[in-house]
Amino acid sequence: MTLCDVAGKRVLVTQADSFMGPAFCEVFQELGATVVADARDLTDPEAPAAVVAESGDIDALIANLAIPAPSTRVADVTDAEWEDVFAHLVDPLPRLVRAAVPGMKARGGGKILVIGSASALRGMRRASTYSAARGAQLAYVQAAGVELAADNIQLNAIAQNFVDNPTYFPEEVQSNPRFQDRLKREVPLGRLVSPREDAMTAAFLCTAAADCFVGQVFPVSGGWAVR
Repeated sequence: MTLCDVAGKRVLVTQADSFMGPAFCEVFQELGATVVADARDLTDPEAPAAVVAESGDIDALIANLAIPAPSTRVADVTDAEWEDVFAHLVDPLPRLVRAAVPGMKARGGGKILVIGSASALRGMRRASTYSAARGAQLAYVQAAGVELAADNIQLNAIAQNFVDNPTYFPEEVQSNPRFQDRLKREVPLGRLVSPREDAMTAAFLCTAAADCFVGQVFPVSGGWAVR
């Protein structure tokens, strides 16, 4: 048995084609899990329940939710932008959890892991809508996590930033010398966290070794979130 022992587990990964989805699917499969990779848009209120229902008996749900982050100044944020960001990042989360919990409870427990953002932990300019939505995710995890613990369902979150992924740090961003200077200036690690490092952290949080974590938020940011 390894520290990240998810062999034989059935794991649902949402938005599997974006953000951390590809890396998580690859690593979880490598570790012996059966991965259900779903790439559907979850803004339709009925979609989260359908995704969970069609995934069969899942042991873990990876709520990988992402959207290109707006960079609107606070005074220029429109109602439409606010509603759109929350529709993508916040609204699907309780629907996914509501759909997954009955089956997990019937089987004696399960893991739910939200892949969020450290932008909710540290202020960032021109990120008010995105940070607010990511903050709502983390507040939900903390509240729902303590409630679900009695059913042996561990709901936790990774709050990440400066993790290599195609949604927020595509190649054209990474190759920019100004971005590399920013990494050295703002991130104690001095580089992006690799997708594999992030995925292995997620895998650990889906194992029995992590049963003690309840409603917790784990920053994965190369030290950026804790400076």
